Amino acid sequence: MERQGDGKIGRFSSAVRIVSCFAALAAFPASARGADDPFGVDASIPPRPLLAAQDGSDFTPCLPRPLGAVYGLLDVVDQALCRNPQTREAWASARAQAAEVGVARAAYLPRIDAGVTASRQRADGDAATARGASLTLSWLLYDSGARDADLEAARQLLLAASGALDATVQTVFLAAMQAYYDAQAARAALDAAWQSEKASRESLAAAETRHRVGAATPADSLQARTAWSQTVLDRIRAEGLAETALGALASVMGFDAGTPVALDAIPDAAPGAAFERDVEALIAEARRLRPDLLAAEARFRAAQAGVERARAAGRPTLSLSAGPAWQDTGSIRADRQSIGLTLTLPLFSGHETTYRVRAAEARAEAAGAQREALRQQIALDVWTNHQNLVTATQAVKSAADLLSSAEQSERVALGRYKAGVGTLLDLLNAQSALAKARVQRIQAALDWFVSRAALARAVGALDSRLLLPAAEFPIP
Repeated sequence: MERQGDGKIGRFSSAVRIVSCFAALAAFPASARGADDPFGVDASIPPRPLLAAQDGSDFTPCLPRPLGAVYGLLDVVDQALCRNPQTREAWASARAQAAEVGVARAAYLPRIDAGVTASRQRADGDAATARGASLTLSWLLYDSGARDADLEAARQLLLAASGALDATVQTVFLAAMQAYYDAQAARAALDAAWQSEKASRESLAAAETRHRVGAATPADSLQARTAWSQTVLDRIRAEGLAETALGALASVMGFDAGTPVALDAIPDAAPGAAFERDVEALIAEARRLRPDLLAAEARFRAAQAGVERARAAGRPTLSLSAGPAWQDTGSIRADRQSIGLTLTLPLFSGHETTYRVRAAEARAEAAGAQREALRQQIALDVWTNHQNLVTATQAVKSAADLLSSAEQSERVALGRYKAGVGTLLDLLNAQSALAKARVQRIQAALDWFVSRAALARAVGALDSRLLLPAAEFPIP
């Protein structure tokens, strides 16, 4: 009996070796590519969102900046892409979806499971111990295309996740540029407020001097003092807006809102004609480049694969199972080896398959409608941002002329008032117009930068080329 058991255990061990060969065959991709990524899905993961220099410089992305460092536009966008949680979340989602592709590919390989059991029973004073072990290989050989549909859906959803990552990167890119230029505009408005306050103080001194010598009435001094008080109030408000803008900029860069951020000099706008192309051509380019549209197209194809998956659920499947098993109850010791094929023919599922197919078809139709809606929205985005950029370009030129005229008018009005041939009201009006012209000149220039970036984002071509000193519109 014992020798028989030893023989059975020997046959069991032989069966284990046979099944182990299956396991080694199934694990071949793991040994070929690495246990952490046996299917090599890491190659399909989009790269980490980092800013790449376009001018051949030795720029290093995500480099920590020392406290008190001066940030330019390149630094702001770099920190935003590296530290903003939105980009990290989108990249993590893309990596997760790449892993889902591996899950879908794993369904083509066999499964090997081992089981061990042990139990002890007592009845009428007698105790019996039972032990057993098994090793089972199960392999789905044919499933009417269900696994193919799952793999195709996973691949398409990975493309959708990659497109969503690109769209998120461009969104954060644009938000960083917007925050940078808003902060620069607020700083410029503060500088203009200081200049207005200085000019108003000079007008107040002139009015008081004329009043002391009897060349002006007390009303002039009161009006001048009121105007000066108004400029002080405007300057205080401008300081608050500047601090708020810097806080928003720090937040976009991934810092706390109270983190001090020092900015470089305000850039000069140089409107060109590179963007002045046929709007229809820009719309066609946008529909080719926009990552969110590419993602919507991939989601539509994934939904179509879902329809095939739902249909395959109601079709036959063929599976292979094999493996040895051993059992010892104390009085009986036995082992067995088995191999078999199982053909499953779904005959009736309570119409579940019918309604699952209908639901999948409806989801595919909805995904197609979302794709078409986005195509229309892209056309509107390009049209709107193109018109905004045209307007901003004209505004830069007009604001420069307005500032030049306002400066000349203020100088003439101040000279006339000091000479006693002009009125204080003329001087105050000229100074007010000059203050507004200064702010409008800077705001127009910075609006032009933002409008250009917004159009590039609408086309789907917003990248680091716009950060170069003499950047052209990034559409060939």
